[in-house]
Amino acid sequence: MNRSKIVAIITGVISIILAIAYLILVQLLDFRDMQPAPISQMETPAIAIYQSQADYHIY
Repeated sequence: MNRSKIVAIITGVISIILAIAYLILVQLLDFRDMQPAPISQMETPAIAIYQSQADYHIY
């Protein structure tokens, strides 16, 4: 085999190994028991009120 074929095969094998490792990592993270944050630890959101009183009189 010439050198370029060997390099192509090696990089292909490395990419397949990385893809399988990524899929395993995603599956492990997906199986975690996710719970919502407690309401007591959440900050109350700021409330902004805007009132516009534009009086336009056309005579």
